[in-house]
Amino acid sequence: MNEFDQLIDIVGSLRDPENGCPWDLKQTLRSLVPNFIEEVYEAVEAIELDDSHALCEELGDIMLHIVMQVRIAEENNDFTMADVLNGINHKLIHRHPHIFGDETLKDADEVKLNWEKIKHKEKKLHRKSILDGIPKTMPGLIKAQRTQEKAASTGFDWQDIHPVLDKLEEEKNELLEALDQDNPDHIREEIGDLLFTIVNLARKLHIDAEGALNDTTRKFERRFKSIEDHYSKNGQNIYESTLEQLDEIWDLVKKHES
Repeated sequence: MNEFDQLIDIVGSLRDPENGCPWDLKQTLRSLVPNFIEEVYEAVEAIELDDSHALCEELGDIMLHIVMQVRIAEENNDFTMADVLNGINHKLIHRHPHIFGDETLKDADEVKLNWEKIKHKEKKLHRKSILDGIPKTMPGLIKAQRTQEKAASTGFDWQDIHPVLDKLEEEKNELLEALDQDNPDHIREEIGDLLFTIVNLARKLHIDAEGALNDTTRKFERRFKSIEDHYSKNGQNIYESTLEQLDEIWDLVKKHES
């Protein structure tokens, strides 16, 4: 695409040792990481808000970061854009034998499991465990879901959601026992177990746990701000309200939304 070639040329000009931009020339692979992560999160937010205009812009920002990273790597004689593209092309073909080969897979779940199996074979010389390779700094819900997906690729998984629901009830009861014992460490552990099981339920239902929680958090934020607006418009102090009064307005906000 001419547009992609133009972006590569623009980044090349920004990194030109003699006439380039001082800020861009100063950047390294590591220095760009915080901005790179920020752009990815902004793209995710645009997706979750169903904002196609913002998503188009944010994907452009991510593309810029990708091209910049490759440009710096080329300057360091590490790899080229062709290496990157050849690598992903080969990976996609190799991990989709049901499309580019003669293997037959019946649904998306089988495709996902087969992907993990192929990936493990590719990485087994560098990774001791099937669970290796998940970034340690990944958000907790995403990390939990990816861990479960990788484990499930070995067959270590329930066939349907009913055992997960039973496990959810079990973890809830264990949390109640920990609360009765008033043991902070035990309570923390059981809350973690409960969250992990909820993520497992989301995975079995093909729901992104991180995205679902973000949606609910935004819903709570929207409704709570409506409560604040109510108090502001009526010249009242929200801090002087009782829980019952706040709940009453909360219910009115919910009713209005529905």
